[in-house]
Parts: sequence; structure tokens; C-alpha cells
Amino acid sequence: MVLLWLKMETYILAIESSCDDTAAAVIRNDVICSNVTAGQEVHTLFGGVVPELASRAHQQNIIPVIDAAIQKANINKNQLSAVAYTRGPGLLGSLLVGASFAKAFALGLGIPLLEVDHLQAHILCHFIRNSDCSNPVPQFPFLCLTVSGGHTQIVLLRDYFVMEVIGQTIDDAAGEAFDKAAKILGLPYPGGPVIDELAQEGDPRRFSFARPNIPGLDFSFSGLKTSFLYFIRDELKKDPEFIEKNRNDLCASIQSTIVDILMTKIGQAVEKCTVLIPGNRLPDVAIAGGVSANSGLRNALMKARDEKGWNVFIPPLNYSTDNAAMIGITGYLKFRKGLFADPSLPPYARSRQRI
Repeated sequence: MVLLWLKMETYILAIESSCDDTAAAVIRNDVICSNVTAGQEVHTLFGGVVPELASRAHQQNIIPVIDAAIQKANINKNQLSAVAYTRGPGLLGSLLVGASFAKAFALGLGIPLLEVDHLQAHILCHFIRNSDCSNPVPQFPFLCLTVSGGHTQIVLLRDYFVMEVIGQTIDDAAGEAFDKAAKILGLPYPGGPVIDELAQEGDPRRFSFARPNIPGLDFSFSGLKTSFLYFIRDELKKDPEFIEKNRNDLCASIQSTIVDILMTKIGQAVEKCTVLIPGNRLPDVAIAGGVSANSGLRNALMKARDEKGWNVFIPPLNYSTDNAAMIGITGYLKFRKGLFADPSLPPYARSRQRI
């Protein structure tokens, strides 16, 4: 039955609408033909994503974005083999827009539907090709540090869809810590990229903050956020211009602390998982998610590659943040296995323990 769906040229339309970016892509087998994203500037006014505004903007953007993706791929909609969409986790209102369109579009064309887990897709973006030429990809089993505004996880992958979360945050995510620190410093939303930019001119050793002492491979960032808040509050009492005078050093110091927490845990995961691999081979190490765009984290991984011999995989910047290309590659890999979705499946807002 699966072979009936496998053609020489498999075109899949992918739709991503988990948060505030409306994105669509067309993938030919595992090669990206187009990748279009429409952002939502309205949330900048509120210092964070407003769910109701996000879902309304998705309704406005989804048809133009999908039309642009199909046109840029230079195909006709009747050439599509399937439609892949983000089922979750994310904002329910936003997910409903993408899921509803995907289901209706697939039904209208009489082609299969492919539901995709957003976090799983972030990891599998490492298998995207941008041309017909092959490119290096992680070898199974490998580890992936998935870091974003809503999630921080260490995942062990034994195959494309055999994934186990071996460590995760017990409270806040790393990306949330970046955004909260930025808000405390009076920086615009989204704060993570702004902190990264200002940190380039700062001293990462200038200030120190409380670090969590969490056993095993789990993370915690709530204590760090509180430590940073109280530190800034106390210093402002002494000098109202403290932030302005020390902004770059503050950004560099908080970024260095977050990155060090992440690197410590992934280092422990590498040691733990090495004994599980035949021949005690060091597992390949990948990163994924929005925070994987952070230059401090990228530099730390490259340093570990040089000093510890890790085989490191870092996604291109355009595949780090939310995008439809990652939904497309995950959909294609599911398509090959015949893992089609039941149109009655509802979206889900929260991540599942095992992905």
C-alpha cells in the first residue's frame, strides 16, 4: 500500500502555525523547493505573543503564504502528493488555523494528510537538503539539545521516529530565561536576539548569577531568572543608571550563564550515552529550536567539537527558528513510511513526554 504513494517526485506542502509565524514550504522528496514565512509585528507592542491576535493574523496570512510557497516551488497544486501540518505543541488557536486549512486542502485534492510534532520537526531539520547534492547528517544514535522559548530538552534519537527525552526543564525554558532577562533590562521583544547582539560587546565574566543544582540531565531556569531580577533591583537602588552603564556586560554575563548551563548538561548526556553505543563511539551532537540561533551556544558547541572531539551539527539560521521546511522534511519521512494522519485528530497545546 505504501508503495502506491511513493513516486519518483514526491511533492509535499508543509504548513507551520504553532505560534506567531505563518509558514509554508514545498519539499520535493527531501529537497526544499520553497520556504515562506510571514511574521506578526503586532506582538512587539505587548512584549510577547498575544494568542488571540496570533490566530487572527494566521487567518489573514495563511492563504497568501501557501500560494507564494507553491508559486516559488514552480509547481501546480495538483502535483502535490500530500499535505503536512503542525499538530502541536503550540497555541491552540494558531494550530487550529493551520490544521483546518491543511485538512480541507488535502481533502479537496484527494491526497493524504501528515500530522507533525513541532519539536520532532525541529530535530529532523538536520535532514533537509537544499539541493540534489548530499550533505552531512547526524548518524543514529545521536543526541539533540532542543532549546526554544517554550522548551528545553535533551533527546536521544535511535531512528527518525524513535526518540526519547532523557532530560528536560522542570520549570522554565532557556528561551524564556533570555526573554525575561531582556524584559528586565528594558530591551524590546523578542529579547533573545537582542541580548545576543549586545553580548558581543560585553564581558561575560563581569557578573555572576545563581546556577541551578538539578540532579541528572534535567534543567531549571526559574532560579536564574529570580537571581537576575533581584540583582538588577538591588543595583538600581544604588545607581538608577546601572543598566544603561552596564547593559553589554549584563547581556554577555546572562548569556554566558545560560549557555554554560546548557553545555554542562549536554556534556553529561554525551558521557552517559557513549557507553550505550557499540564501540563506545561518541554520539553525534545536534542542536535545534529557536535558541540554537544564539551565537554564544553555537560558539560553545564548536569549542567542544575542537576540544572534545564531538561531531557537531548546527542548523542554518533559517531552520533554527519556526519554519515550514522542518515540517516538510518530517512529513516526507512519514510519507515514506506510510504514516498518514486521521483527519479527525485534534491539535494539542502541550508537548508529550516521549516524542
